[in-house]
Amino acid sequence: MKMATSLLKVAVAGISRCSGVSLLRSHSTTAPLPGSLWKLGKLNHVAIAVPDMEKATALYRDVLGATVSEKVPLPEHGVYTVFVELGNTKLELLHPLGEKSPISGFLQKNKSGGMHHVCIEVDDINAAVADLKAKNIRTLSAEPRIGAHGKPVMFLHPKDCDGVLVELEEA
Repeated sequence: MKMATSLLKVAVAGISRCSGVSLLRSHSTTAPLPGSLWKLGKLNHVAIAVPDMEKATALYRDVLGATVSEKVPLPEHGVYTVFVELGNTKLELLHPLGEKSPISGFLQKNKSGGMHHVCIEVDDINAAVADLKAKNIRTLSAEPRIGAHGKPVMFLHPKDCDGVLVELEEA
């Protein structure tokens, strides 16, 4: 629980600076900025890159007793994913799929794995992306792509978000 709280604090700190939205320490969702056409929603998941998917899955399932999904390949993103259900959010375990996987590079720098990104829901991905680009927040692709949940996603450049890779997912 302590780790989840720490990860959430990092996520909130990163997205609040990235989006220009001042987040209050409460459990409510944020309101759109005046004149904004989109709204920041809840934390969807925290993604963790793992060097051994089976070992990581067994930790959460067999040791901690969490419900975990099957391993799913996402070739368009170059990853295998497993989702760990936590009740109020999820952990996404990521493992490389192919040599050109962005997770391969991450694991080369972080041999034992670690937090890769946070995913926060938005009510309108296209409006959010357009607004953030107008505020000089870079994205890692030109257009949203379909993510692991079958919904449009967009990754924001970590250099524009205080070192945090932020994924926005349409709710």
